[in-house]
Order: sequence, then C-alpha cells, then structure tokens
Amino acid sequence: MLWILDFISIRKLTRLHDRKIILSNRLTSSLIPRVCYWRSFLSQMAKTVLKDRLLSNNTSEAFAIGPESLSGMALPPGTRLTPPAGTDATQVNWSYAGTFLVLHTAALLIFVPWFFSWIGVASFVFCVFLFGQLAIPIGYHRLLTHRSFRSPKWFERTLATLAMCAGQETPARWVAWHRIHHQHSDHANDPHSPLVSFFWSHVNWLVHENNGNGKTFALYEKYARDILRDPYYMWLEKIRYASPIFFTIHAAVFAALAGTISVFTYGWNINALQLASSIFLWGVVARTVFVWHITWAVNSLTHLFGYRNFDTPDGSRNNWFVTLLTGGEGWHNNHHADQASATVQIKWWELDASFYIIKCLERVGLASHIIPPRHIREASRQRASEDVAA
Repeated sequence: MLWILDFISIRKLTRLHDRKIILSNRLTSSLIPRVCYWRSFLSQMAKTVLKDRLLSNNTSEAFAIGPESLSGMALPPGTRLTPPAGTDATQVNWSYAGTFLVLHTAALLIFVPWFFSWIGVASFVFCVFLFGQLAIPIGYHRLLTHRSFRSPKWFERTLATLAMCAGQETPARWVAWHRIHHQHSDHANDPHSPLVSFFWSHVNWLVHENNGNGKTFALYEKYARDILRDPYYMWLEKIRYASPIFFTIHAAVFAALAGTISVFTYGWNINALQLASSIFLWGVVARTVFVWHITWAVNSLTHLFGYRNFDTPDGSRNNWFVTLLTGGEGWHNNHHADQASATVQIKWWELDASFYIIKCLERVGLASHIIPPRHIREASRQRASEDVAA
C-alpha cells in the first residue's frame, strides 16, 4: 500500500519536488522511514492546503468564471463598445433615475447659507467615512466581493446594512455586478465600461433598463452564490425595494437624531429647525450624493485616466485623485492585477487608507485572515514547498 502511495505522491507533487529526488529518496527507503515520511507528508500537505486556501483568491464557487475571463487581450486604443446585450437605451429605470434626480436637486441646497452649519459639515465628514469608507470599499468591495479578509458575521452584516443605507444595492446584486465587471472588464459584457461612454460607466448603466441577463436573480445566484448562502442576505433579496426601504429608515432615524440634538441645544425655536435641517441635509442628502459619485468614479475615471503598474487585459488605471476621494480605491490598476489582496498599495507612496483601517480592525478582533499582496503569497507558498521538500 505504501508503494502505491509513493507512486501517487510522485505524480501529485511534481510542482513541489524534483521527480528524480523523490525516486531516489523514497523508493529506496525501508518500511519504517516510509511510514514516518507519510505521517510528516500528510501533516505538511494539510498545512500547505490550509495556507493556499487562506492566501489564494479561491472563489471558484462565488465566481462562475468562464475560460474567456482574465485571459483576453486588452482592446486596441480607441475601441468603442456598445452597451451590454439586453440593454434598452429607450427605457429608463425610474426607480433609479427618479431617486438620483431628487437627491441631486436637494443636495444643491448646501449652497444656500441658511442650511450651513459646522455641525452639519462635521456630520458630512463623519458619514462619508462611515458609509463611503467602511461600508462600501471595505465592506462591500474588499470583504464581500473579493474576500480579502474575514470578519465576525455580525460585523460583516452591519457593514452590508450600512452600505444599503448609503443608497447602494443589496449585497448579492452589488457583489455580482462587480464580479462580472472583473470577469469581463472593458470587454463586451462589462456592465459599466467607459469604452461605451464616460457617462455610461459613471451612472447611465444604472438608469437604463436591462432586459437581458444582466440584472436577474439567476445571475446573482451564479456570481454571488456565497453571498446568498447567508440567510440575512437571502432575506434581503426577498424584500421588494430592500435598499430604498433601508435608506428611508436610516434617513428617518438620522432626522430624529438631528432634531433631538437641535432641540436640546436651542429648544423649540427656529434655530433648532435650522440646525436640524443643516445636519440632515449635509449628513444624509449631500453625503449620499457625494458617496455615489466617488463610488461611480472608480468605474469611470480609473478606467480612463492615470498610470499603469501592470499590463492587465483591461483599461484600469491608477488615479491619485480618485484615491484621495475614496481612501485607496483609486489605485485601480494595482487592484485589477491582484484582486485577492486586501491592499492595493504597491509602491511606498501609493497609500491605501482602507488597508490601514482593515489592519486596525484586526487589532480589535474585527478582521482576520487578511490576504497579503501576491508577491508575499508566492513567497509563502515557496517556503511551504521547501518545508515539504525538506
């Protein structure tokens, strides 16, 4: 039996050992050394598999990636694409378009002096960090979509809920759309490539009806199966208009808090109304519009303007302006070159605030199994291979 195991191990470990060395060291050994070898071998292989599961971008169940993904060549400069199949440019999705129109119009009130207050501005800054930094780039993007780290389930669900309160879609839909983008980035089936047009990639892809398979539950199940296994996320998919409902509830809670703070500060008078209106306008309306645009800018600006560290088969760029707005998401070419990594910082000056926050979360027990950049993962695999060989 041990001779059969020896033969199988030689075939399966050609990536880790030189076949001649294995033959000379194993086939000529006695029974007792072989038993010891297999005990050590199984232990080392278990450790190696565990490391690979933690350090690799193994999302085969979540991504239903076909053979054409990640292997295509970048399209020639000047190439123009048409919207994905099934898109009807004559039909407007008013649930999106109407919401965008109302909130953008309301956000213009920040230029009216009566709505200005420093407390309102402070609420804007804090909420941009909470919703536009923690919830979307860290929660939806690096945690749920790419599984770049792990968090306690209650914290993961909290981040996902906050993302919906930021006017984003449900977790399964957001994750599925983003994974499709990575599979077909700047090619025909990319949901929001700027090769269609800048405005298409920025917002128009959301407001036009798609009668194909771009926004169906079957598609979400295919690309976000791991998300839908969570009962909470599946429950969200069963609620019609889940995101608008969550957004409205959060806005009502925010308004109640703003009103309470204002009344305690000024009593029941016009000053309290002014302060409450300012906090709500800056903390909910203006913040939501701003977070929308910095999120959309990753789809549009970072596929058009900037420099490239890697020759990826798409138009991804590293854009410092988007990085400043999003806390690191602007190093988009780095991200497309290594989607599994929890950090997009390659050069020392390509600062990644989101990664630093993830490391802080690790300190307090809210993040673990953080996936390092590819060169560190490859070095870890090499050391594991050498340990097995020894």
